[in-house]
Amino acid sequence: TPLCRLPLISVALVQGKAFGGGAELTTACDFRLMTPGSEIRFVHKHMGLVPGWGGAARLVRIVGSGAALQLLSGATRVDPERALCLGLSEETLSSSDATGALEEVQAWLSQYTEGPASVIRAVKKVVTAGRELPMEDALRTEKDIFGTVWGGPANLQALVRRPKHK
Repeated sequence: TPLCRLPLISVALVQGKAFGGGAELTTACDFRLMTPGSEIRFVHKHMGLVPGWGGAARLVRIVGSGAALQLLSGATRVDPERALCLGLSEETLSSSDATGALEEVQAWLSQYTEGPASVIRAVKKVVTAGRELPMEDALRTEKDIFGTVWGGPANLQALVRRPKHK
């Protein structure tokens, strides 16, 4: 849960096998990317368990209750293609080697992390609030966070650069 709530955007890079606790850990990240030949598998039932670190609850929010039930009760192997179809992964990278995969992840993630850090943190906070809080609380949080960036340095610089939306 602390990983989910970090004030930055997180990504899990799945290379090889993410089983059990590793599969749960992927659900705590904002995004999941996989390399060719990798897999995610919730094997808890084979150990006489259910996820205990929030992986089941987060999995339901990521893929929906029906798909989560299949993945958990079937201990189903999820390859990169299936993960994309389920919405469990955002993309399958082309590289399998560690160096190439990390470079691809950095390039992929940069589209979401470029820009003023204060704005990226604010975006993450409003998304976290929308995911975790009741609607009225989330709306109030969004309004409060908006007030911290409105008229701030990033907002003023953006207005100078682009006075009109194109």
